Amino acid sequence: MVSSERLLAFAAMSFLLIVVPGPSVLFVIGRALAQGRRAALTTVVGNTVGAYVLVVAVALGVGSVVERSVLVFTALKLVGAACLVYLGVRAWRKRGSLQAAVTTDGSARGGGLRTLWEGFAVGVANPKTMVFFAAVLPQFVDRAQGHVVVQMLMLGLVFNLIAVACDSVWGLAAATGREWFARSPRRLSLVGGIGGLTMIGLGVTVAATGRKD
Repeated sequence: MVSSERLLAFAAMSFLLIVVPGPSVLFVIGRALAQGRRAALTTVVGNTVGAYVLVVAVALGVGSVVERSVLVFTALKLVGAACLVYLGVRAWRKRGSLQAAVTTDGSARGGGLRTLWEGFAVGVANPKTMVFFAAVLPQFVDRAQGHVVVQMLMLGLVFNLIAVACDSVWGLAAATGREWFARSPRRLSLVGGIGGLTMIGLGVTVAATGRKD
């Protein structure tokens, strides 16, 4: 139902958003540094399930309204773009505080279910993902093909597959280099700064693009 061109474009934009360290990635990195690989990967699974709940919510609720109204679509797109820029600016300003975010107390070890639940809570409450699904996801739906909800769910699945791969890499890398990351606030600051600038750029891109009808 979704054309290959739209699918590739959505995958590219999704990758750009996902690869940027946001709340979910920082949480995964924190778990990896504090508790190791297993906790990091469990957190990734929880994050992914939480993110897909947002996809379903948009597909069944916001998506149907946006699909019928150019005005609502435009307003939501501009609000979403503004939120992305805001999150980017905030990430840039707080880039020096990432050391505290990722050096979670290693003694706070919970079971697998607790780790999964905490990952889910972070994923479903992630403002960056929420804005992306609400403001960007509808742009890649081909309304002429029909089955708008199915298209959104399919695109959301693509997003989540990319997220699992990227977030797992972040988690495994952090678990492997726990001491290397933890003893260098400068490295963490660089990661946060690049992430902030990329989110700002993504917000500008969202504001400048959209449907033609």
